[in-house]
Amino acid sequence: MLIKKLVVGPIAANCYIVGSESTGEGMIVDPGADARDILQSVKEMGLKIRLIVLTHSHPDHVGAVKEVQQATGAEVAIHTDEAEFLSQDSSFFIGTNAQAASPPDRLLKDGDSIDIGDLHFSVLHTPGHSTGGICILGHDVIFSGDTLFYYSIGRYDFPGGSYSQIMNSLKRLMALPPETIVYPGHGDDTTIGDERRGNPFLV
Repeated sequence: MLIKKLVVGPIAANCYIVGSESTGEGMIVDPGADARDILQSVKEMGLKIRLIVLTHSHPDHVGAVKEVQQATGAEVAIHTDEAEFLSQDSSFFIGTNAQAASPPDRLLKDGDSIDIGDLHFSVLHTPGHSTGGICILGHDVIFSGDTLFYYSIGRYDFPGGSYSQIMNSLKRLMALPPETIVYPGHGDDTTIGDERRGNPFLV
């Protein structure tokens, strides 16, 4: 499995390009900004992007969706509880100027499978930072969006956020194997084991 992280936009969101070495197919997780850089990386990796997966609809994670979708022809997938927000103008959000994306092509729910070539991932519905936030789990890694960060957790004071929900979601993540690598929506990578031992919000 190929994984490349790009830090994009004024709020330094993490965008991930994930691909199969054997089939050359790939997906993009959270293209929040800087579409040109994302597409250049896709070209350098030699991938055919089949799917754009959004962990949630906040504009720092979806700002480049329209441009990347138009360039790749990939489908866009988001949780069903988050879909209505994707096409709304959210330029008010923390000073960003994101363009509203087109309606998604695929609505996800907890337990759904995402298959990219010979790569297989599961969708975990992890509300708390947003109503329809998800994590994407497979091959001993998890793309955690803004649910779990390195020694931190996602904010729960935005519309649709909930402290009790995010804590329940985090308990679910902490049940994963300790060696699971966490690729968060902002900041450095971590592991479930490290977060169990040292995350001050969880110990």
